[in-house]
Amino acid sequence: MSPSKAYIVRISLIVALGGFLMGFDASVISGVVKFIEPHFNLSKLQLGWAVSCLTLTATLAMVVAGPLSDRFGRLIILKYAAILYAVSAIASALAPTFGFLVVARMIGGLGVGASLILAPMYIAEISPAKVRGTMVSFNQLNIVIGISVAFFTNFIILRLSNDPSAWVSVLNIDTYNWRWMLGLETLPAILYFVFLFSVPESPRWLAMKGQDEKALDILSRVGSKDEARQTLLAVKQNLKSSPKKERVPVSELFKPSMKLVLLIGIVVAITQQITGINAVFFYAPMIFEQTGIGTDAAFSQAILVGLTNLVFTVLAMWLIDKVGRKLLLLVGLSGIVISMGLLAIGFGTATYQLNNDDVIVLQQTIESNQWEKIVGVTYDSDLAFKRAITNTMGEHQLIANESAFLTRAIHINPWLVLIGIIGFVASFAISLGPVMWVLFSELFPNRVRGLAISFAGFINSGISFLVQLVFPWELANFGSSSTFLIYAVFAALGLLVLAFYLPETKGKTLEELEAVLVS
Repeated sequence: MSPSKAYIVRISLIVALGGFLMGFDASVISGVVKFIEPHFNLSKLQLGWAVSCLTLTATLAMVVAGPLSDRFGRLIILKYAAILYAVSAIASALAPTFGFLVVARMIGGLGVGASLILAPMYIAEISPAKVRGTMVSFNQLNIVIGISVAFFTNFIILRLSNDPSAWVSVLNIDTYNWRWMLGLETLPAILYFVFLFSVPESPRWLAMKGQDEKALDILSRVGSKDEARQTLLAVKQNLKSSPKKERVPVSELFKPSMKLVLLIGIVVAITQQITGINAVFFYAPMIFEQTGIGTDAAFSQAILVGLTNLVFTVLAMWLIDKVGRKLLLLVGLSGIVISMGLLAIGFGTATYQLNNDDVIVLQQTIESNQWEKIVGVTYDSDLAFKRAITNTMGEHQLIANESAFLTRAIHINPWLVLIGIIGFVASFAISLGPVMWVLFSELFPNRVRGLAISFAGFINSGISFLVQLVFPWELANFGSSSTFLIYAVFAALGLLVLAFYLPETKGKTLEELEAVLVS
């Protein structure tokens, strides 16, 4: 590897740590929800708020991060994002109340939104054109790795919390396992902040601020001096022409000629989130616990979800320019429909019954004199079983011991559920996950591309927030089977619309696509 190639790889990997932190911060909550619900005595909507509040502030940060970086520089905003990650991790781990925890998570959301926008932007601005795609893909790959690591560290901390070793007790891992899950992010956040001091400012931002010599020096490190001069000249020429461009009004998006391309963009943005991907990522152990496999097994299977996401994301990066965007989307959405259908069938055919042996085990940790009212009774849904527990023993007993009740009572095919979830994650990772942003960069005309991507991204984040917020409430009010069936229906609707309206964009110039899509 040449010195210039090694330099750009090192810089890109450091900046892409922002993606790792984003993935970790968003998914670490999956292991926490089981413990904070009884600890803070949360309702289902409060539990959903604890998860989704991060996405809310991330959406806000995505709107302001770009303009702030234009004014102050890409690097300084990324450093502040690293600080926000660290502050959020420490504050979340120490949170004395539910409100404090929500505020701490929202602080982290500001870091998530900023790094989600600026890390790929910075990498694109410093990378030579011939390796830009690969370098930018480091950020998406790091997001997926961060999600996987969060699942893994949650599992390790859960196992440690059951270890009788003295050091575990001294560190309060046994008592405050969920606080350790949240606080662990402090270490990579501090490392990110420190490593950023070895990263130069974006040469394009420096050129925008008239610091041409600094920009030329940085560009010379990632390519030859001739290439650096040519790049700087092109940047300066582009900057000279930019002020002449008129500001594009929002109304431009809603002209009749934009009807088709806007329909496709909105459908892709909504479908990516409304099929339930963040419900699976952020509540994976909770979903697996509904099958009755127990807490430890639920956390270990969540690791499998993260690894599946990683493998199929890499596969999608390899296939997207070979087989095309539309084929990946159609195959992936078909897989999502089938997988969510399997989950709906698996939970829909499950039954729930406690016998005397089950009660003997449960009585060791659950005090109640109402067991005779539910022993031997067969319930045909999780809703009916949980309602019976609530009516006889109280909602507090259900919240505190839901996993124990389900483990003893449920009769289900857990393999069907596991195959459904893994199939769903694989189908998403090879299609909607990476393909959406590629399509956004290709579908919209040059004149409105920036505005249109921001508009579609805002819709995407809003749907993500709603899905995360209502998922615990859906499980409590609709049941597992109906919840996953709803996701399958949305995926089927998205599949039909995109199969009919979406053209293949692979191998076509942006001008050719504009001629097809904008009439």
